[in-house]
Amino acid sequence: MAAEEAGLNGPGGARPAPGPDPRAGARSETKPEARPEARSVPELLLGRPPMARPLPSFDAEAAPGEPGPLFVDWLATALAAGVLDPQVATLSTVDADGMPDARVLVLRDVDAAGTGWVFSAAADSPKGRQLADHPAAALTLYWPQLGRQVRVRGTVERAADQVAGAEFATRSPAARVGALVGRQSEPLGSLDEYDEAVAVARRRLEATPDAVAAGHAVYTLWANEVEFWQGDADRRHVRLRYTRTGPVRAPEWSRTLLWP
Repeated sequence: MAAEEAGLNGPGGARPAPGPDPRAGARSETKPEARPEARSVPELLLGRPPMARPLPSFDAEAAPGEPGPLFVDWLATALAAGVLDPQVATLSTVDADGMPDARVLVLRDVDAAGTGWVFSAAADSPKGRQLADHPAAALTLYWPQLGRQVRVRGTVERAADQVAGAEFATRSPAARVGALVGRQSEPLGSLDEYDEAVAVARRRLEATPDAVAAGHAVYTLWANEVEFWQGDADRRHVRLRYTRTGPVRAPEWSRTLLWP
């Protein structure tokens, strides 16, 4: 825009006065352009078909015998491909009434050998309370640029407080301040109220850099099942499911190719 304005204004910066328009006498009053007609949601979605782009292949026969190394390989591929936020996953739990709940969070680590997916949360948050009552969950990751999805289901184990404290120290200052504010998912009167709480938490962190938010917890989702899904524009999706047959942390796995 700056370059365009410089060209219009000339080197001196003053915009030249417009000359007479020979068409002025014949020009009719212009009418505002009509807005495009509103379309239904199905019409909007049909105009942008999913996975209509080149996507990588997936040779399920050449996949490793365990899901952990394959997940790390897919994650590294997503990072190299420039996928935005490839470490963001959807965690699904159930509440006390058996109703499903889901939210996105950040994957913190992967135990590739034991096949555990590590994430953190506030123990007094809805997901923390749900995991305490029913320590099982599902984790879903989707990388749109690659058309790849990974689904993980299993049991959840909370780590010791010392592990949670060490993990908290690795977070950015903004993330630690947000955790120190706490009260996740409680009703909020106004954003000003939140800003005031952030200011208090920031001063606390500055005074005590090693402070850890009360109830900060680290969890590991130990997989019973892991499914790798490679999308295809022609719907020839490739799905490979691993099922744990051995004990947690030292599992053995069976592999099954699934119909799309």
